[in-house]
Amino acid sequence: MDKLIFIVDDEQAISKLLSFWVKDKWKYEVEVFSNSEAMLKRMSTKPDLILLDIMLPGLDGLETLKRIKQIDENLPVIMLSAQGSIEVAVESLRYGAYDYFPKPIDQQRLELAIKNAIKNYDLTREIQSLKETVQREYSFDNIITADGKMQDVFKYVTKVLDNNITVLIYGESGTGKELIARAIHFNGERKDKPFVVVNCASIPRELLESELFGHEKGSFTGAHQRKIGKFEMANDGTIFLDEVGELEMLLQAKLLRVIQQKEFERVGGTELIKTNVRIISATNRDLKHAVENKEFREDLFYRLNSFPIYIPPLRQRKGDILVLADHFVNDFNEKLGRHIKGFSKKALKLIYEYDWPGNIREMENTIERCLIIAENEMIDVDDLPPHLRTAERMATIDYGGPLFSNDTIVPFEKLKEEAIRHALKVTKGNIVEAAKRLQLGRATIYRLMEKYSIENRAYSE
Repeated sequence: MDKLIFIVDDEQAISKLLSFWVKDKWKYEVEVFSNSEAMLKRMSTKPDLILLDIMLPGLDGLETLKRIKQIDENLPVIMLSAQGSIEVAVESLRYGAYDYFPKPIDQQRLELAIKNAIKNYDLTREIQSLKETVQREYSFDNIITADGKMQDVFKYVTKVLDNNITVLIYGESGTGKELIARAIHFNGERKDKPFVVVNCASIPRELLESELFGHEKGSFTGAHQRKIGKFEMANDGTIFLDEVGELEMLLQAKLLRVIQQKEFERVGGTELIKTNVRIISATNRDLKHAVENKEFREDLFYRLNSFPIYIPPLRQRKGDILVLADHFVNDFNEKLGRHIKGFSKKALKLIYEYDWPGNIREMENTIERCLIIAENEMIDVDDLPPHLRTAERMATIDYGGPLFSNDTIVPFEKLKEEAIRHALKVTKGNIVEAAKRLQLGRATIYRLMEKYSIENRAYSE
């Protein structure tokens, strides 16, 4: 699409010259005006740039510039003037002009200024469009729910939008903790600032301090240059600490200092870095229980837990199961180019009765799989994954006796999942002991728990 430039100048000779340059030589669309009033009436056509003379009959250039900026503060305006004084140039720039050119106008400089101004304006509009898309995506209207328990969650969330209180979101894996955190940020007063996510469980412990706070060059082996940490990236915005309960004690102490004093040092550095960041945390652990077991600092717990929000698991929100299933069918129909109408009655019954231990994330992945393999317009029982069809039989397995006491063949992946669940049940959620008795490394246990959406909290209570 051709770019449109408005030229506003009451000198006919100047207008013709500018129009020749802009339209005939530089190939932009042009509209020419001899006064500001006529130009302002045409602003609904949304030009990409305005060349505006300062000395005009009626409304002068500077006053016109102010009015343009009230309509679109990002629209580039290049001021033109025969006066050529520094004072006029400074005043123009102070009111938001992109550039200032004294007459006679340097043709090459003007061409370059127009090209750069339009390029910057396009980029600004693209960024603004992306921001608006993100804000729409994370508005409360886009969080799918029909259950009263989630409506209660939203009531609490609205209380913390326009203040900086520290929020701690409790919920099992897959319940939508990050979605709620994003909704708080993108509907609050910091919505135009950064939102930075850190998963405290997925980053190796020896790297997590550097990830959070950055490091100086040479501070440890492999630190070849300075690195900016997540807290610096999130300055003036929000940092979301997912699985904050997995932080080791040393990092808990450093996080407490950031909350209390709003400052920190990079790893290997001595410079105090001030930070203005809102902290939203999430965990699937019972942090109060962790405090009692000396696994989590009590002072940090009370700082993070200033405003707790509890997201119930999907099995406790039966009213959402069918609503979400229908939503995901529609969503993946669009993404995958399918035309699935819904579920058979038998499939719908299994979906409704299933506990969804992986919550919404598990359901989303399941429905996507169903749409990929379904051969008819309705998703039937055979399209559901095996663990959904055999969930009831798997629940009856007696781990006190032989696993293969009948002719049922259990999928190997399901055996691994159930072995981990059983180990956690026997050890009351003690991952170290469970790993030892399963003869697996602790990192492997964590990886498999994430893969199978296993919540340790369910076994440690």
